[in-house]
Amino acid sequence: MPDRDWWEVLWPAPKVTVQGLGVTSGMTVLDLCCGDGYFTAPLAKIVSGKAYALDLDPLMIEQAKIEVGQQGTSILNWICADARNAARLIAEPLDYVLMANTFHGVPDQSGLVEAVRTMLKPRGLFGIINWHPVPREQTIVLERPRGPKTEMRMSAEQVKTIVEPGGFRLVKIVELPPYHYGAVFERLV
Repeated sequence: MPDRDWWEVLWPAPKVTVQGLGVTSGMTVLDLCCGDGYFTAPLAKIVSGKAYALDLDPLMIEQAKIEVGQQGTSILNWICADARNAARLIAEPLDYVLMANTFHGVPDQSGLVEAVRTMLKPRGLFGIINWHPVPREQTIVLERPRGPKTEMRMSAEQVKTIVEPGGFRLVKIVELPPYHYGAVFERLV
């Protein structure tokens, strides 16, 4: 997990970032692979606590709980599990699944897409925040190269070729300067 200080440099307003990706009040959402909660807390605030958070690492869940508590919001359920099993662990269909900075590292991306489709309502949204496929040496944050290895980075088109065959259509690409984009997919009926 990256240091908190460089997340803040990249996304000084995480609430604005997730709103720009289509998260609105009234939705029920999941922060998939929530990490330390940097996006979890603002996400939960937008939807008035109608949010789930999942991570494979119990230490990340604990950090995210602290972040959510410090921001004065709540989560419906904290889930420590493999993301591909999330559909069995969430009892209601979701309006939105957010996955920030982790899709590139998922070993079974098609299996994950299938799991997300199962969790979403028809026309539900799947937002993926990803690093642009530029060399790591060029993604400088706080005077150091940051992010995944260059060969792991995926273009929006590469993500689209994995997600769309799983029953989705690309709705929009949102630029998240300086080094990221958000790809938002809608579940087909």
